[in-house]
Amino acid sequence: MVVEPQVIQHTKLNRTLCLAPMLDRTDRHFRYFLRLISKHTVLFTEMVTTNALLRGDREFLLEFHPSEHPLVFQLGGSDPNVLSKCAIIVEQAGYDEINLNIGCPSDRVQKGRFGACLMKEPELVGDCVAAMQSHVRIPVTIKARLGVDEVDRYDDVAGFINTVSVAGCGVFYMHARKAWLKGLSPKQNRNVPPLNYAMVKQLLADFPGNEFIINGGIKSIDEIQCHLSQVHGVMLGRHLYENPFMLQEAEHLLFPDTALQKTRSDVLNQYFQYVDQQLGTGDVTLHSLVRHLFGLFHGQPGARLWRRGLSDNSSAGQRGFDKIRLLAQTLTSDRALEQDAS
Repeated sequence: MVVEPQVIQHTKLNRTLCLAPMLDRTDRHFRYFLRLISKHTVLFTEMVTTNALLRGDREFLLEFHPSEHPLVFQLGGSDPNVLSKCAIIVEQAGYDEINLNIGCPSDRVQKGRFGACLMKEPELVGDCVAAMQSHVRIPVTIKARLGVDEVDRYDDVAGFINTVSVAGCGVFYMHARKAWLKGLSPKQNRNVPPLNYAMVKQLLADFPGNEFIINGGIKSIDEIQCHLSQVHGVMLGRHLYENPFMLQEAEHLLFPDTALQKTRSDVLNQYFQYVDQQLGTGDVTLHSLVRHLFGLFHGQPGARLWRRGLSDNSSAGQRGFDKIRLLAQTLTSDRALEQDAS
């Protein structure tokens, strides 16, 4: 029997389109870059462990540009009291939502007793959610998988959702694959276990009071449209990183009245201003700023030339940046459209 979750009132985020949290990808520079392309996408940080947030460089881990809103901070941990302390810190830093990682299958995460292994401990996850939610006013949400190892029947997943819902979580970002904790690497866990979109949609049918955002293997605008006819939102990950400008088309489809009207040239001109500002601090390398730009010309004339230009110049400081800027001007000129250098 499904128990109706507690109703907690918050300012509602529009989660129609979301960026998946990705290790070594969704840092503040990539998020700023994506916000230049998309006004509405809900952005996620990389996962930050509770230990790192409490004992590490807190200012660095929490830093973001005001334009990044709506912005979600993803935490990794399993101690309700420690997570509560971290939740307070995240809320005070100005984030719009806290997301608990119940999906990462890496060995390091398992040893820390968080990530996908917590799918086997729904009561503990419920305690974590309840503890955090009792200390903050922003939403506390979950990113999970469709089971782990042999605990992968629909009843197992539904039982997990039910327990965590009763604890106060009303939003679930579901990677539509199970996780194998032994025998598969994190990379293999993103591809080898088969996708099961139907199970996510069945969860929505059985838990109509909750919000479900689907994640995993979504690569096209047509797929986004198809999923959104049956779930509340779509979360894009690796494919979006490889082709970030697809967000322009997605925005115009989903938010036709308020979508940004920008060309790649517009985006680069604005981002290069940000690069200038960041380099001026002396704390940031050119490579860390331009490494996220490799996919901007995905499928376009000059894409290969662009990637090579970034690779050759991203370690050359200001001189390299001048060459990258000149290359961008060339590729976005009318002449670039007359030849396919990709």
